[in-house]
Amino acid sequence: MKQSTLFLSALLAPLAQAWQPPHIESMNLVWGDSFKGDAGSHINSEDWNIALHVNTNNEVQNYTESNRNIQISGGETLQLVPLRGENGEWTSGRVETVASYTPQPGKRMTFEANIRTGENANKQGIWPAVWLLGDAIRHGTEWPLCGEIDIYEQVNGVMEGHGTLHCGSFPDGVCNEPTGIAETVVIPNNDFHTWSVAIDRTSNDWQTESITWLLDGVPYHVLTGAGLGDEGTWATLAHSPMYMILNVAVGGNWPGDPNEATEDSWGSMLEIAYVAIYESA
Repeated sequence: MKQSTLFLSALLAPLAQAWQPPHIESMNLVWGDSFKGDAGSHINSEDWNIALHVNTNNEVQNYTESNRNIQISGGETLQLVPLRGENGEWTSGRVETVASYTPQPGKRMTFEANIRTGENANKQGIWPAVWLLGDAIRHGTEWPLCGEIDIYEQVNGVMEGHGTLHCGSFPDGVCNEPTGIAETVVIPNNDFHTWSVAIDRTSNDWQTESITWLLDGVPYHVLTGAGLGDEGTWATLAHSPMYMILNVAVGGNWPGDPNEATEDSWGSMLEIAYVAIYESA
């Protein structure tokens, strides 16, 4: 790279809009982060774990703690940057909330992130994501039985967002693994957009409870307990603690070979203005 990551961060920081998690009528903010701090500083370790040794989906990146891959921008955003070194090896960033959050009976819980991706004409192999993983995996339960709700995924720079549910047994099962239960939505541009998943337990009946995926507040994918058709599996998704993950993977089974990606990968970063978790009042 001709310029350092930190230098580019300093240039981009004034362009970032400093947004707080917004007030939502009839909802309480349970937790949120708007990533305040000096340019190049580290993420708050009280709220976030940095994942390092992740080996899934045949991805090629190594996740690091380096502020070249994970950094506060100085413009109140978090930037996760995939980089290819002179030796051809890729590094990137993955952060996970320390705490897990459980949707309560009679309540609605919304997990939300306001994000944008960088402008880059060639993003082959780049795979940014915002997602939830069942806390049970931290205690020995295997994937996909632990449950996974993908709030946002995008591969190879295609202007299409994916909202997906993974659950149950592997392969096949009620979630048709490894594909999962998925829907897509057109991403209008590379500006900041709000991606959300709402878990609604207000009916107090697992069959009519729902998980809804939204882009900028507009639903594009809804699944009910009855639609899933398995009460025990539904409980792992809608009744159990989950933690939030932000990452940019490189390569793997879905996006494929990243070797055609541009050498300066700054434009492939994931930039997060805020994350927030709400619960109905």
